[in-house]
Amino acid sequence: MIRQHLTFACGRDTLVGTLDRDSATGPAGLLLVSGGRELRSGSWGGQAQMAARLAAAGVPVLRYDRRGVGQSEGRDPGFQHTHDDIAAALTAFRAAAPGLRKVIAFGNCDAAAALMLHGAALGLDGLVLANPWTLETDEIEAAPPTALRQRYLAKLTNPREVVRLLTGGVNLAKLLRGLRQAAKAPTKSGLLADMAEGLARFPGPVTILLASGDRTAQMFAAVWPADDARIRRHASAGHSFAGQDAQDWLFERLIEATR
Repeated sequence: MIRQHLTFACGRDTLVGTLDRDSATGPAGLLLVSGGRELRSGSWGGQAQMAARLAAAGVPVLRYDRRGVGQSEGRDPGFQHTHDDIAAALTAFRAAAPGLRKVIAFGNCDAAAALMLHGAALGLDGLVLANPWTLETDEIEAAPPTALRQRYLAKLTNPREVVRLLTGGVNLAKLLRGLRQAAKAPTKSGLLADMAEGLARFPGPVTILLASGDRTAQMFAAVWPADDARIRRHASAGHSFAGQDAQDWLFERLIEATR
């Protein structure tokens, strides 16, 4: 496996990326878009490990730090405004691997949301979207009521959480706010509407991956059509599909998308 570090321009700023590939690469590559302020290596190196595994299977992978993150220059624009970062990375990927006939993009959390917002305008050939972020705030009280009800039900069936409640280890004011929100009918945010509209314009194949035990995935499922045939679910509670079984499942889904 060959690991190559490269730099490329995004406006006036210089971004840093890593290209993993094997000597015998196939016609499709994976552009890995990091979520939040996560480095291109991923949590505990998870994205780097997945990239190496895919490269060994013949799928070249480019991962990069967006503006203001990691080794890249500039100011972080936030995930809703990363069109230029993704476009610059895609151009650099095609230049560094000119034999590619198609590029599939993969993003988790707000990176998935960014791809839903901007994918149609980027010239990508497919999308893999994991646990898409749907909130316009990071406050749990803003979560959809269905997801909140699932969260509180899980807590009430967990003996440790019940002990915390009975011994004063729970912020009662915050709990009451959450329960009031959970009692409401679900509503859809403006961000979600923009994500749905952007995805509707995307002409290529799309796969949506949800870790059933992950809170972000639950929030997405609470406000997204349940009958969407593009959804694939895994029982993992890990937001990044932690654990060997979940990682193997994720690897298989990414291989499928690039075939």
